[in-house]
Order: sequence, then C-alpha cells, then structure tokens
Amino acid sequence: MSVLFDEPGPRARRRIRIATVLGVLAAVALVALAIRQFAANGQLAPERWQPYATWPMWRYLLDGLWSTALAAVVSAALSMALGLVLALGRLSERRWLRAPSAAYVEVVRVIPALLLVYVVLFALPKYGLDLPLFWKLVVPLTVSNAAAFAEIFRAGILSIERGQTEAGLAVGLSRGQTMRMIVLPQAARRVLPSIVSQSVGLLKDTSLGFVVSYGELLYSGKVLASYNGLVIQTYVVVALVYLVVNASLSKLARVLEQRSRARA
Repeated sequence: MSVLFDEPGPRARRRIRIATVLGVLAAVALVALAIRQFAANGQLAPERWQPYATWPMWRYLLDGLWSTALAAVVSAALSMALGLVLALGRLSERRWLRAPSAAYVEVVRVIPALLLVYVVLFALPKYGLDLPLFWKLVVPLTVSNAAAFAEIFRAGILSIERGQTEAGLAVGLSRGQTMRMIVLPQAARRVLPSIVSQSVGLLKDTSLGFVVSYGELLYSGKVLASYNGLVIQTYVVVALVYLVVNASLSKLARVLEQRSRARA
C-alpha cells in the first residue's frame, strides 16, 4: 500500500484505465494534427532540422541542461532539509513548534511557485535584498517545495507502527534518539519513491528560471531560437530533452516503489 493514498478498487482502476486510453488517443490526435500543420508550413524540411545534428548546438543545450540540473539538485537538497524540519515541527508535542510549521505548510502549498519567484525578483530588492541570479531561482523553489516534502516526510513518519517508538523508549532512548535512529530511517525508505516523484516536479519547475534570465535549459532554448530563427525546431528539441530526463526519473520512482512493495 502507498504511503500517501489508498490503493484504488476495481471500479477506480477501470475508470483509470478508460481515462488513460482516452487521454492517449487525444494526445495521439493532437500530435498527428501538429505534424500535419508542420508539414503544410514547411517546418519538417530536413534543412530546418539539420543544425540540431551538429555538436555546437547540442553543447549549448547541454550547458543549459547542466544549469537546470544544478539548480534542481541544490533546490531539492535544501527543500528536503527544510521539509524534514517542518515535518518534525508538525509532529512535535510543543505547540510553539507545531503551529508555525503547520501554518507554513498550509499557506505555502497554495501559493504558486511563480508568485514566489516574482517576490524574490521584484519585492526583495526594494528592501535591499538583491540575491545573485542563481539564488533568485533556487530560493523560491526551495520555499515552495519544502512544504510538499514536509507532507511526504510526515506521511512516512506516521506510517511507522507506534510500537517502534514505544520499543525505542522502552530500551532507554529519548524521543529524539528514537526518531533519529529508528523511525526516520524506516520512514525515509518508505517515502523514497514519493521523494523522487516530487523531485521530478521540482526539475520541471526550474523552467521558471526563464523569468529571472537564469541560463537553464528553457532559457537557453529561447536564446538559441532567437539566434537561429528555428523557433519550432528548437522548442521541440528542448521538449524532447525534458521528456527523456523526466521519463527516466519517473521510471526510477516506479522501480523504487516496486522494490519497496516487494520488501513489505
């Protein structure tokens, strides 16, 4: 059973399969229509795609992908650290810790990450806090995703049987030691697929670097399209790069989930 939700029943699984089939058919129809329109307007001509068979083009895009990965890794690390602190705060018996942690999670979860980017980009400099370009993207992503990671960690901790905590206390461990040595390692293993899935979403959110002119993959594609005039071709290639990277991470999440279920 998943940590975050119950397994769907037979009817729900049937509805999911039907919705999936309809979604796939709609997507295929849209792709076919797009290809037809591209062909009618000469966008599929080999000479318009030939530049993307050269190394300089790919080197420039791979530099953007590296910047995307760097922002995603730093944001994920900071988000998970802050999220763990918030999760422990929400589970604390002390109200002065529990209340602000809960307020942070509930408020930030409903605020779009783009709005946080605008706050860092336009509001903070007016108060004398003008962050470097890299942090103008990483800080809002960290603030936004920490709330999601907090809920993932909290769900994982709550999924651990209460007897584990009681056993730790019975052998003389403090609550902090019990949490650190017994509960958290087990919870981390259980929520690892969810952590990877959330990281996929965070990777896609790095495209907001487009707003702050950070040189991530999407912004690199914009600059490249402005330079060579191949707008459709450039964005199709960028979309395919995102597709490959995110599909690989999603596959990793499914593999980890299957292994987690096999151990259960």
